[in-house]
Amino acid sequence: MRQQRADYTLEDLLALPDDAPRVELVDGVIQVTPSPTLGHQEIAGLLWLWLRSHAPAQLRATQSVGVGLSPNTSRQPDVLLCHAGLPADRSRLRPADVVLAVEIVSPGTRRVDRFAKPGEYAAAGIPFYWRIEQDPVHLYAYRLGDRIGPGGERQYELVADSAELVELTEPFDIKLAIAEITP
Repeated sequence: MRQQRADYTLEDLLALPDDAPRVELVDGVIQVTPSPTLGHQEIAGLLWLWLRSHAPAQLRATQSVGVGLSPNTSRQPDVLLCHAGLPADRSRLRPADVVLAVEIVSPGTRRVDRFAKPGEYAAAGIPFYWRIEQDPVHLYAYRLGDRIGPGGERQYELVADSAELVELTEPFDIKLAIAEITP
């Protein structure tokens, strides 16, 4: 499939038909995202369930909801925590709605999940980012720091990583045994 233009906006995504494939918008270019693997989806489901069971009432866990990062960029984190109370019919969130964005790295998304998405999420002001590697499952937790990147935006700093147990105090008190999100 060849794209005819490179100036699409978030409004153009809203005009896509309901049966359109899963897409992300990156700098005005519509990108069809590959189907996730069973292992990827199992990790996402287990993490969503864990967050749903443990997050405080003011936070809501969800999966694969679009986040408009700029007028011409929208991503769909695999799992995310957003502020509770948002209307249930929203299919796209603002960065201010999102507390935590989580990406589960697959062979076809390594570069994007490790480099592009964290930079975009940080530039949009999303306070926390988790990257989960598979085989073995290993969680890397980041928070938005004060360090300024080459483009003038704040960057994430690593606050914890483990293949066994992650303990954090932000965005809420977390004691997550990695075995609980391992298929």
